[in-house]
Amino acid sequence: MVCIMSGARSKLALFLCGCYVVALGAHTGEESVAEHHEAEYYVAAVYEHPSILSLNPLALISRQEALELMNQNLDIYEQQVMTAAQKDVQIIVFPEDGIHGFNFTRTSIYPFLDFMPSRQVVRWNPCLEPHRFNDTEVLQRLSCMAIRGDMFLVANLGTKQPCHSSDPRCPKDGRYQFNTNVVFSNNGTLVDRYRKHNLYFEAAFDVPLKVDLITFDTPFAGRFGIFTCFDILFFDPAIRVLRDYKVKHVVYPTAWMNQLPLLAAIEIQKAFAVAFGINVLAANVHHPVLGMTGSGIHTPLESFWYHDMENPKSHLIIAQVAKNPVGLIGAENATGETDPSHSKFLKILSGDPYCEKDAQEVHCDEATKWNVNAPPTFHSEMMYDNFTLVPVWGKEGYLHVCSNGLCCYLLYERPTLSKELYALGVFDGLHTVHGTYYIQVCALVRCGGLGFDTCGQEITEYFLYLSFVSDLRDDPRSP
Repeated sequence: MVCIMSGARSKLALFLCGCYVVALGAHTGEESVAEHHEAEYYVAAVYEHPSILSLNPLALISRQEALELMNQNLDIYEQQVMTAAQKDVQIIVFPEDGIHGFNFTRTSIYPFLDFMPSRQVVRWNPCLEPHRFNDTEVLQRLSCMAIRGDMFLVANLGTKQPCHSSDPRCPKDGRYQFNTNVVFSNNGTLVDRYRKHNLYFEAAFDVPLKVDLITFDTPFAGRFGIFTCFDILFFDPAIRVLRDYKVKHVVYPTAWMNQLPLLAAIEIQKAFAVAFGINVLAANVHHPVLGMTGSGIHTPLESFWYHDMENPKSHLIIAQVAKNPVGLIGAENATGETDPSHSKFLKILSGDPYCEKDAQEVHCDEATKWNVNAPPTFHSEMMYDNFTLVPVWGKEGYLHVCSNGLCCYLLYERPTLSKELYALGVFDGLHTVHGTYYIQVCALVRCGGLGFDTCGQEITEYFLYLSFVSDLRDDPRSP
């Protein structure tokens, strides 16, 4: 099964592609990494963390009290680093909000914030230079963990940066507060930091004046990009950082609450890896009662992931990862030929006949007409938006559905028919619930029943075996 997205405008306010469908369950990623090919692979780890939270995040507490809570989480981090070190892990990623928690006000989070020096003027190893700056206890512990584990370490914390009254954007309390990812090398040096740009109801933090487009280089896998949680749905920074052609991997701390059918953590992470032909190392917090679970190490061709809405325990995922990921899109196989399903799909889109060669002869299909015997389009609400959909009937076929300037195409084949109803949907417009965003979405979903009005309901189980191809083409109306 292949799907494609065309007509997408270049200046997207929100990027979301839900064609890649997963069956939610608990795939623990218990893979062997005892033997890895040093020349082709590196070993990565992501940790889904059931963070110890403040009992009252609105209360005003001292710095010492904040450190006592954060050190409980950091103690667990350190245990995971040492476990990962025994598996020769070279980079480990921890989740967003995993150290300090969430649901703070701007004032109540202040004791939890570390000071972050300017990355342009300071090269600093917090573990080896602990007294260089005040209020950096969390950074110091993370730096020392990287040294002890002999690995690159990515974590998320709250940071503060003083500002002056001459700065017209300086908050009244005289400081900026940022949701910050930090990267440490295996010798404990602070390599870089990324400040979250697309906040999701995070009143405790400020939005940076400019989008941080942060990449960092490693000796074992080349260049990585980095962003946080909600950022993955936006052109800035998630898509723009990938314009650096050397970026083959993304580290992605998140505190993601799953919402079906389009915003499941694993679904988004995997779709991003497949769509852009990169590796995604995603670490989520683990609070099933809040709907927060879903971490993974995703390549364009396979995933090692964990999603469990029942078990309250944490999970460490370790996997071999290709240094140079091979994407599904436009990739050639070992024989030098393009993927057959992708080639066929592109031929169909172009209107040319498609030919296949078997042992005896060559068979050619006539140019496919998308509108011949097309099933009816209908509308149904999904994720609070009015989607235009078309039912997926029969064992195989070619479908397309359009909304405004966005069209979604699907080539599908399934071994047996089922009693379930699936639909291909599109939405191109303004989303106004839980924030206001312009979004463009292509989605393949299972409906809640056999009626069209059930398409868009939350369904927790469906099993599809499919490959995914996407193509974002600039709308000619875009500047």
